Amino acid sequence: MPLDARIDRITDTIRERSHETRSAYLARMRAQAEEGPRRAHLDCGNQAHAYAAMGEQKGDLVADRVPNIGIVTAYNDMLSAHQPFKDYPDRIKAAARAAGATAQVAGGVPAMCDGVTQGQKGMELSLFSRDVIALATGVALSHNTFDSALYLGICDKIVPGLVIAAATFGYLPGIFVPAGPMTSGLPNDEKAKVRRDFAEGKIGREKLMEAEMASYHGPGTCTFYGTANSNQMLMEFMGLHLPGASFVNPGTPLRDALTDEAARRATEITALGNAYTPVCDVLDEKAWVNGLVGLMATGGSTNLVLHLIAMARASGVQLTCGDFDALSETTPLMARVYPNGLADVNHFHAAGGLPYMIGHLLEAGLLHEDVQTVAGQGLSAYAQEPKLKDDRLVWEPGPRESQNEKILRSPEDPFQPTGGLKQMRGNLGHGVTKISAVAPEHHVIEAPCAVFHSQEEVKAAFKAGELDRDVIVVLRFQGPRANGMPELHALTPALSVVQQRGHKVALVTDGRMSGASGKVPSAIHVAPEALDGGLLAKLRDGDVIRYDATEGVLACLTEGVEAREPVVPDLSANSHGIGRELFEVFRQTAGRSDRGAGVVV
Repeated sequence: MPLDARIDRITDTIRERSHETRSAYLARMRAQAEEGPRRAHLDCGNQAHAYAAMGEQKGDLVADRVPNIGIVTAYNDMLSAHQPFKDYPDRIKAAARAAGATAQVAGGVPAMCDGVTQGQKGMELSLFSRDVIALATGVALSHNTFDSALYLGICDKIVPGLVIAAATFGYLPGIFVPAGPMTSGLPNDEKAKVRRDFAEGKIGREKLMEAEMASYHGPGTCTFYGTANSNQMLMEFMGLHLPGASFVNPGTPLRDALTDEAARRATEITALGNAYTPVCDVLDEKAWVNGLVGLMATGGSTNLVLHLIAMARASGVQLTCGDFDALSETTPLMARVYPNGLADVNHFHAAGGLPYMIGHLLEAGLLHEDVQTVAGQGLSAYAQEPKLKDDRLVWEPGPRESQNEKILRSPEDPFQPTGGLKQMRGNLGHGVTKISAVAPEHHVIEAPCAVFHSQEEVKAAFKAGELDRDVIVVLRFQGPRANGMPELHALTPALSVVQQRGHKVALVTDGRMSGASGKVPSAIHVAPEALDGGLLAKLRDGDVIRYDATEGVLACLTEGVEAREPVVPDLSANSHGIGRELFEVFRQTAGRSDRGAGVVV
């Protein structure tokens, strides 16, 4: 199928908007690439330090005879998703040696778990950890001794931070290496019910803990379709994974074979060989459009709205919120994975997964096929799935038919004709809402607001029965400059209870929700934030707000609001404790959320 004219038109708009910044970026990358292998420019003393622990491979490194792969790892064994990375460096080094190359761990990057920090003060560091990861990767690669890189990371801010750094070092080839999702545990809808029962006081903490431990029970990513798994989808749609690598479980022979192949492929795509594929050429305008189409078709995480803008800027591409809207209108929703449905990512993968989706979207003309990928082919390679045949890794055509149409459908028979995200605009500012999990009867809500400055205040009001009515909860001063823009997913159980009691309820905030944003309508990432001149700072209890996801409207209908003086909160408590002292400069310099909320880009 020829490319859909709408996709072509949106891509051209992005290309024209990005012409100046993309051209300057590529010129920098070409100049650095022309310097040749990185190690050639190091003095003898520099090289001796870099190779001191490399044993018999020192000679090859000094002579520039073999590629040297830099491994950047986000391993820690507190994150279930990253625990499998413990043994990856040794495996990668062995695979590199077998392919005639060397590999070194260039450095580690921090990786925090938003599941641990949900509703806690540590969540105020979460978004900024993306920029810290980019900076730490920059330090790792600054030794200038590598011909390509393997990036080991999965979860919420880790992949975006690694992509920002990979684009900054875009003259280097790079492959992203996943570890896969944990096996299925307690179904996500059952877990959500237990959380609601606990919020209502129907069960105690012991039952809640039992359910949580049965849900998050082993190595691998959480199995719902949140930010971590949206990241993995994105890396495949953008050609930075090996085809079909995203959702293979940890500790399986196929997972090991894919890791070995990533190391082998990283040796082939360096400038020392004939298949030089620098990241700067992979991350062009077409790749970013493909990533956005994937986000819309799968009903992916709202966090990616922030991250994609920041990630693209690092490659010289200027995405705007309007691009998300335009591609959402163009892209059908093909998947129902929790919280958009009952299935988890393992069920999604079994139903056909990403090879099925990419194949059908290519046939529908909704993806660019003619892109560079780390696989060395166009995007059609990602309509294949990896298999082991006689202990040999091969790729075969992906499934043509969905194995479960309650989970996965074709573009011709989608769950809904448009994507899972919607931009919101009005006098309250600009925000985003995830509507793929929200029932149509909740797409339009007009109600008095209740204004809060902390999650604790919202929870206290819920327990006191003050939210048992039609209400739009406004939680302000949660933006990047106020307190680091924490996720507010801990409010979901309480607001879900209000909704289930038959009331119309919505959340409006300049903070974030989660990749697991659920069935309660939420206008999030509202910009400008309350601390930065946003109208949210002037709202009072009882002001009437209209949330209209059908038309994309977010507005205060009460007259005279603009003339009020803004509330000036006491935010001093946000500046200390749990390491927040160290991030004052980040809060002062963070960009607007509709521009990626970045510090380094």
